[in-house]
Order: sequence, then structure tokens, then C-alpha cells
Amino acid sequence: MIGSSTRLCCLIGDPVSHSLSPKMMNAAFVEMCADCAYLAFRVAREDLGIAVNGLRALGVLGCNVTIPHKTSVVAYLDRVDESAAPSGSVNVVSNNRGELVGYNTDGEGALRALEAGGARLQGAKVLILGYGGSARGVAFEIARRHSVAELTISGRSLPDASRLARDLSPLASASAIPLGSCGKAMADVIINCTPVGMGASVGESLLRPGDLRSGCTVMDLVYSPPETALMRMARERGCRVISGLEMLVQQGAKAIEIWFGRPAPIEAMRRAVFGEASRRMGAGQ
Repeated sequence: MIGSSTRLCCLIGDPVSHSLSPKMMNAAFVEMCADCAYLAFRVAREDLGIAVNGLRALGVLGCNVTIPHKTSVVAYLDRVDESAAPSGSVNVVSNNRGELVGYNTDGEGALRALEAGGARLQGAKVLILGYGGSARGVAFEIARRHSVAELTISGRSLPDASRLARDLSPLASASAIPLGSCGKAMADVIINCTPVGMGASVGESLLRPGDLRSGCTVMDLVYSPPETALMRMARERGCRVISGLEMLVQQGAKAIEIWFGRPAPIEAMRRAVFGEASRRMGAGQ
């Protein structure tokens, strides 16, 4: 029961109304018997600095950061952990007695989800869609942890995709291509790190059927709706498909480990996430 000693954790981003994080994190806190509550706050770009200062002032235990704040939040933190320093992208903030420290669990969460789904990254050709905070976190973790044959970045802005590819080049063979050329990449693993497929772009995909080959692995970080247009198209093309729901669980578990210094109840988190996703599908949300 919430009381005067209850600590707060939260999500900040824009939008946040679709998020399953409150359901997942509150289920984890119940399982852990932690006197903590989790809420989601919509924070506009222009209010980010005020919001981060509020986390410090209110003694918020920890915070998740989502679109569009993952790179811009760095300017308001006291320091960033080595997990976030290479990419410059933060999705978890820990409040250590007033010192706000930024971490990136996107990369590790994506790798755990890919491995759980049977994807092979060693020696693979990997295509990443997007160049924002999520894409940076995932791309740098893949480059750091696996000897991939090639990392290819693509998105709606080729100059932005090229900038991420250049940043990755000390760690891996990386290049950028226009969206219309994705089929020529012949990727073994494709990861959508953009918000395309949710919100106003439900039913849309950055790729066309001809960009996918049978047998490749496709993971979509978008999890609302639980099956995106990209995932549906990938299934029809005979690809291995990995849901963004699993990555949500894995990166959330890592956040709890950072905040509490102990293992997260991952099965309880998974039940909460997949159960709520099923309920929303049944309700047509």
C-alpha cells in the first residue's frame, strides 16, 4: 500500500500513454515486496530540463527515459555510466543521493531478446532502422559485444544515418544506405529502432516485402500494437520474428538491477507485459 515512505520510479517521454512500463514495473515491485510505485509522465521537449531537476528535488529513486529524450537528457545529468557513454544515449537514470547518473539498457535488452529468440549475431550482417537514441544504444552494444560482418544503418535521413555509421566505425564495419536500398543489404538480422508502426503511423513500415528474405531475423522495438505491420510482413516472408515486448522486459529487468542492486523478478514482469498486451489486442487497442 502506498504510504508516506513509498519511493517513486517513473517514465518520462512523449508519448507515454501506450507504455506497458507501469504495468510491468509495478508487478515487479509487488513481487519484490518493494515499497515503491511507478508512474508514466508525458514530458514535452521544452520541459525536459525542468522535469529532470524535479526528479532530483523530489528524491525520485529512478527513471526510465523514452522517445524523444534519450540523447538530450544527457545534458541535465551529473554523469553517465560506461554503458551510455559511447552511444550518448540514456534510457535509465538512477538518483544516487542527489547525483543523477545515466545508463543505457537498450543495447543489453535488445541483445538478450535477440539471443532468447534464437538470432545469431556473430559474423552476421545487421541492418538497423533508425539513428536516434534507441538505435544508438542497440548499435553500439552490438558492435561492442559481437564481431558482426557488417552494421548497416538506414532511415529517412541519410545524413543522420551516416553520422551514426561514422560513430560506429572504430568498433565495427559500418555504413549507411538509403531506405530504398535496404533489400540490397541482404541482412541476416534487421532491427527497427524507430517509432514507425505505432501511434499515427500504425500500419506503416519503413521496409517493403522485397527488402526481407526468408530465414532472416526481424525484431521490432515497437510493441504497441503487439504485432506491427513490419512483424506481420516478416512472418509472411518466412522470417524469424522477435517482439519488442521481450526487449521491454529485458531492459526493464536491467533497470531494476541498477536501482535496487539485486536481480529483477523477470518472470513476473514477463507475465504482466504479455498479459496486458494480450488484453489490449482483445480490446482492439
